[in-house]
Formats: sequence, structure tokens, C-alpha cells
Amino acid sequence: MAEIESPCILLCSIEETSGLCIGCGRTRGEISAWQSMTRTERLTVMSTLQERLQTIERKPRRETRRAVLKREKTGER
Repeated sequence: MAEIESPCILLCSIEETSGLCIGCGRTRGEISAWQSMTRTERLTVMSTLQERLQTIERKPRRETRRAVLKREKTGER
């Protein structure tokens, strides 16, 4: 059986509202069961990931110090 590579991109954080990983779009259960899933199960999950990622409400990133300095220099708010 040909292996299906994990969709993990090492940006692992579960978004609270959806329960999906913000990096790959899988649920906690899918992540933990990935190694024991059949090829068909993995393909089914993989086919839904792009659509799932579109629904995730990512938290805004913290503003970096560099961005703050640039904003202050240009007078932007």
C-alpha cells in the first residue's frame, strides 16, 4: 500500500471555534488516528482540507516591533 504523506506543515494549533488545526485543517481525532487510518480514509480527509482551511477563524498575529516602528515612522494608525 502506498503511503499518503501527512498534510502536517508543522504549524500545529487547534482553532477553538472550528476544532480544526490552523496548519493542516484536520481535527484532533484525525491527527491522532492518522497513522492507523486506511488509504481510503486518508484520501477522504485530504479531499476536505482545502475547504476546511477556508472556514478557520485565525487569530490576528501580534504586531512585530519592526511593524510598530514602521507604523510610527509613517504616522499610520
